[in-house]
Amino acid sequence: MKDLIKIDARSREPKYQQILNNVIASIENGTLKQGQQLPSISELAGWQNIAKVTVAKAYEDLRKRGVIQARHGKGFYVTNTQVRSALNIFVLFDTLNAYKETLYYAMKAGLPGDARLSLFFHHYDRNLFESLIGNNLNNYNYFVIMPHFNEDVSEVVNRIPKDQLVIIDKAAEQVTGNYAAIYQDFENDIYAALDSCPDLLSKYKKLTLVLSKGQFQFVPDGIVSGFRRFGNTNQIECAVTERLNAQAIRKGEAYLLFSDRDLIEFVKHVHHEGWQLGKDVGLISYDDTPMKEILEGGITVVSTDFEYMGRTLSSMVRERQIAKIANPFSLIRRRSL
Repeated sequence: MKDLIKIDARSREPKYQQILNNVIASIENGTLKQGQQLPSISELAGWQNIAKVTVAKAYEDLRKRGVIQARHGKGFYVTNTQVRSALNIFVLFDTLNAYKETLYYAMKAGLPGDARLSLFFHHYDRNLFESLIGNNLNNYNYFVIMPHFNEDVSEVVNRIPKDQLVIIDKAAEQVTGNYAAIYQDFENDIYAALDSCPDLLSKYKKLTLVLSKGQFQFVPDGIVSGFRRFGNTNQIECAVTERLNAQAIRKGEAYLLFSDRDLIEFVKHVHHEGWQLGKDVGLISYDDTPMKEILEGGITVVSTDFEYMGRTLSSMVRERQIAKIANPFSLIRRRSL
């Protein structure tokens, strides 16, 4: 019984709320059953080294909800195991694009019909990211957060109760506590994807990574380090540039592009020069979309599986699962390389 209700002294979540959430979670997972007695206020306060008034506040809230009942001289007992509330989910993405739509709708399809989702965007603005989370902490019972920043935003994310948090796409190592996450391992993913196609890259003298700075495009630091490691390990000339310069595109070289806007400009330039994609010049695009399957007969991509991420995400939320899962990532071969 001592392990039933645990208090994390480092958490920003109030201790009475942690007690309340622990009891409800134990009822939901079947650990606490109807008619079972809870620890007394004195026992729980002593075990967790907290004030009795804190335990009393949590128990009173549970009593008002009809979850437990006080029996005079005997203690507190579970009286209602139907405690599962409808999911009210705060979803915070960086920006909207085709693959985020795939992720969102795959997540939505896997959730119960009564789940409510509110979608927000931070557009890589740290202040907006902080205000959106801070202003909504008491409005939702689940938070799906995409922390697309190459800076530490753990102070903001740590305000969210860990049993209500799912971090997606980018790992956030500085976030403390036990929380759910489904993420990309950017450095190792890009290295492994490029390492899977030496036959295709050997046709080209050089591979250039275009970061698309200033186009509402997030490029994790791990991508650049994994890209450089690939070049060093395989003795392939690899360069990194911040922006696409169409006039600097050279025949006999290959390019890895992040921005869809750069992708269109690149294809237009290739047409203007009369070159053939996959022969005269190579093209890899980051993140797959339905358009890339058909554009120019197919654009080679390196991409995580966003539909899989959405399905996994919905399962984690639906089952209240706390785990950290790396999402699948691969290179998809098409005609442009």
